[in-house]
Amino acid sequence: MKEALIDVRAWRQFVTVAEELHFGRAAIRLHMTQPPLTQAIAQMERSLGVMLFDRTRRRVALTPAGEALLPDVRDFLERAQALPVRARAAAAGEVGRVRLAFVSTIGFERLPEWVRDFRVLCPQVSLELVEATGDVQRALFSRGELDAGLMLHSPGFAPPELARLTVAEEPLVLALPARHPLALAPRLHLPEVLAEPLVIFPRRIVPSLHDTVFALYHAAGRVPMVAQEAIQMQTIVNLVWGGLGVAWVPESVTQFRREGVVYRAADAFGPAATGRARVKTPKVAPEPLLPVCETSLVWPAALNNPALARFIDFVRERSAAA
Repeated sequence: MKEALIDVRAWRQFVTVAEELHFGRAAIRLHMTQPPLTQAIAQMERSLGVMLFDRTRRRVALTPAGEALLPDVRDFLERAQALPVRARAAAAGEVGRVRLAFVSTIGFERLPEWVRDFRVLCPQVSLELVEATGDVQRALFSRGELDAGLMLHSPGFAPPELARLTVAEEPLVLALPARHPLALAPRLHLPEVLAEPLVIFPRRIVPSLHDTVFALYHAAGRVPMVAQEAIQMQTIVNLVWGGLGVAWVPESVTQFRREGVVYRAADAFGPAATGRARVKTPKVAPEPLLPVCETSLVWPAALNNPALARFIDFVRERSAAA
């Protein structure tokens, strides 16, 4: 059977006749004369290949097919009436979809708040989340399967092919087993720390930050003794708990409380104690500054998603207020 192409006006005429069950009264409601309305309904029935109304000189009644069709047509007309409003909302970024990838570090605190508040602000925007490391995010961008990502990197080293907004900057801190002698030391001497086995993420995950950590060792004349690599920060911390080594992790990871693991921040580092308080000792060179990292919201330079633009503005406001 040839599919019928019937416009919205014809469906509205059908509903009006179905409600009035009288062509004359329906024509008055539709601000038209009766003959064109009768012809329009007849044309609809021919196009559909079914009778919608039983007509006699005394009465008009819906056929079973007309009865079955009526609720769907009403729903269709209601949706059609809402289309202009929805189109304007979509253009304003109030309706749509944002496919957002994120690294685990931003997921400890900020991201849950942002998702909660953005969904309150724009309830008709579908925010689809996927946890992914930087290398995975870049692959998703290249395939057009991602709208935006929250990436971890060294300051200024976000992927150059993507537009970006810095949302967080934080130092790296040292994670080490709670029973390790360095965990109990009042002050940490960097050369002693750098002599410990290292648990770290693979370079492909965050090349710039991996290189920054290695540069800290090289500046002290050391080559890192990598004991184990792991992708997720939680896994790295768990491996530290297991005694495989120490790890440099973003400060936000301290939100992940793992019994048996302690975190030491930059203020714990200083010259090694001599144990000879009354003897003047030569001045000791200051410890090197510990690395910092950034998290950026990144997206394709050609921004053509109004919902994404709305989300970027939201994150920009939140980051500025933080």
